[in-house]
Amino acid sequence: MTAQMFLAELLGTMILIILGDGVCCNVNLNKSGMKGGGSVQIILGWGLAVLLPAYTFGAISGSHFNPAVTIGAFVSSAIRGDGSFTAGMVGGYIIAQFIGAILGAMIVFALFHDQFKATEDVATKRGVFCTGPSVRNTGLNFLSEFVCGFLLVFTLDGIGNTTSAASGFSWFLVYAVIVSIGGSLGGLTGYAMNPARDLGPRIAYAMLPIPGEKDADWGYAWIPVVAPVCGGIVAAAAYCAIFG
Repeated sequence: MTAQMFLAELLGTMILIILGDGVCCNVNLNKSGMKGGGSVQIILGWGLAVLLPAYTFGAISGSHFNPAVTIGAFVSSAIRGDGSFTAGMVGGYIIAQFIGAILGAMIVFALFHDQFKATEDVATKRGVFCTGPSVRNTGLNFLSEFVCGFLLVFTLDGIGNTTSAASGFSWFLVYAVIVSIGGSLGGLTGYAMNPARDLGPRIAYAMLPIPGEKDADWGYAWIPVVAPVCGGIVAAAAYCAIFG
């Protein structure tokens, strides 16, 4: 992994979190000019939060910004034996993604500091950083994030093998994937689909001097880390089995 690839993954993930967590702050925090914008604004905002850095850094690192995608890429490469993504690259990608996610969350807090002060509800403040289930059910919550991770990696693999990939139009299709999964399954667990996107900001939330009480909900935190990775591994193996 080159330094340029490391920096691309770090900055890309940081931008993703600034834009993604930022839209959550805009819609949910008190004294925000867009408070009450609703779930549609959040879904569209998260889709664009992935799309913009993907266009910017795709030619350098492939724009993973997600350990589930990175591990899926390694599994696909290992099954095919093509050496396109080696085990030695996995660690660097994931470290860059987590650093970028934590930095992005810190920037969001700085930008919305006054809105955090004006918001008392603990769940609302935590929810702009990381995900949580609408109904707490460990098995179904895990299954939801597993399915989201599977759909993400499987469809990204499919997009990458179309003629649109060469033209750059594939990155717009990535936006469609994020919006589609969010619109269909996002109400269950917040569709993290990404360990760095959830755990990085959750760590930042626990560290930052956010006014009022804090509860990072560590008891749930393992699900959006483990489940998408498991789903991504299965998706990569399934895609290779079907398409070679």
